[in-house]
Amino acid sequence: DYENSKTTNTEYAGFPYLFSECKVLISAPELPAMILKDACYYGMFNRCTNLITAPSLPATNVTRNCYTSMFSDCTSLTKAPKIKAATLAKQSCYQMFKGCTSLNKVPDLTISTLADHCCYHMFEGCTSLVTAPALPAESLAEDCYSGMFLNCTNLINAPALPATTLAEGCYDQMFKGCISL
Repeated sequence: DYENSKTTNTEYAGFPYLFSECKVLISAPELPAMILKDACYYGMFNRCTNLITAPSLPATNVTRNCYTSMFSDCTSLTKAPKIKAATLAKQSCYQMFKGCTSLNKVPDLTISTLADHCCYHMFEGCTSLVTAPALPAESLAEDCYSGMFLNCTNLINAPALPATTLAEGCYDQMFKGCISL
């Protein structure tokens, strides 16, 4: 509904792999929906190797797998969009920016409620990332940050980890291969 895009509900719509491997795409279209269906944007821009500009992500209701692999292997992307949601569902940001080798700006993740595997391998292989985003959540879910910065070889600034309630595997391999830390 392009005339009422801010209130568009994607509950029954999905766009998995819509632009996947679109090598000529350099900027993404707006994604104004506030309510997302499970796996709604799964792999949407996967392997768009010339994508420079990501769309904003205004949704406040982030569902299971909705951002999974959304920008994975977008090797020209330099800045990650801010995730506006305060709560993440299971696997919602799973491998979201994996292999984005030019990514060097990441906004703080002001998410307060995490679900299992929500940020699993989120920035894996982002070799241009020097500073990790703030991670203020105080209660962690199973494998929520597992492998989050795996092989971010130029990462020199790790975030504070204020969580007091930990779950199994929550920090598993979080900084493995971060040889500059």
